[in-house]
Amino acid sequence: MRKIIRMSSALAAIILLSGAVGFSQTSGEATYKTKCQSCHGAEGMPNPGIAKAMGVKPASDPSVKSLSEAQMISDTANGKGKMPAFKSKLSDAEIKASVDYFRTFAK
Repeated sequence: MRKIIRMSSALAAIILLSGAVGFSQTSGEATYKTKCQSCHGAEGMPNPGIAKAMGVKPASDPSVKSLSEAQMISDTANGKGKMPAFKSKLSDAEIKASVDYFRTFAK
């Protein structure tokens, strides 16, 4: 009987943990939310004031959609326009992951 209770408890713990992992953010999403969202918007759509003042275009804009992943990574790492460079603040993997997450808004 004790063995069944232990196995049931272990199974319940595994199920609970797998559910928690399923709802966690990706590293790109987390990086985007902390470093990019304030200017680029929660879903790639900047608020009109920031868009006008900073020249930020939405992810769905054709000029943004036409940029390659490599160009977006370079722009994020080195800065572009009023956007600061993030190469000294984020790792290459974090920059790539945040760009990948941003690119999901254009689809």
